[in-house]
Amino acid sequence: MVPRSSFNYKEALAWLYGLQRFGIKLGLENIRRLIDELSRRGDLQIALDSWKANAPWKVIHVAGTNGKGSVCAMIDSICRAHGYRTGLFISPHLVTFRERIRVNAEMISEEAVADGLTMIRGLCADWDPHPTFFEVTTALALKHFRDAKIGIAILETGLGGRLDATNAVQSDVSVITPIGLDHEKWLGHTLAEIAGEKAGIIKPRVPVVSAPQQPQAEEVIRARAA
Repeated sequence: MVPRSSFNYKEALAWLYGLQRFGIKLGLENIRRLIDELSRRGDLQIALDSWKANAPWKVIHVAGTNGKGSVCAMIDSICRAHGYRTGLFISPHLVTFRERIRVNAEMISEEAVADGLTMIRGLCADWDPHPTFFEVTTALALKHFRDAKIGIAILETGLGGRLDATNAVQSDVSVITPIGLDHEKWLGHTLAEIAGEKAGIIKPRVPVVSAPQQPQAEEVIRARAA
């Protein structure tokens, strides 16, 4: 780890938004490495391999084109109404970055953002390729959820699904909202191609809940879940 002074909240966000210069990089290598590093430091206290067998919380993973944020918010509300302590990770935010990461509907504090990003900066300062904005934000959310001892995490994909940073986490339920043509530069130029990327969140022996889909998308989802 590179020793550096701690961020305050404003400095932390300036550093984080500076990572947007690295653009979008689909893939799971960096986020898996970040989770592993946090685990080895004891800050996440769980290795990647143990997500499957001994995860500290249940995970509901949501992908799709339309309505992801609303679905995540509804799931979060339902779980809290039944007494579960929840962690909600969504994007983008409307007013403040802190909206993206919530525990029991309470936004992550400025102090937790500053402390978490100070730690993550030290872990990945010399990495090549450097983690992106979304990869670092995902790692921050997972660390915050672990610190808060949540019972259920609701994770919204950022882009696609198969190679989205949130897909590094083993889920207990996969949810797919209506799929349409979006992010064609990254996900493909046909509905079937895009559905294939979003259906990439489906894991073996994990239940899948899907909204009604156009026939091309439904065919892909059914094939993936078979």
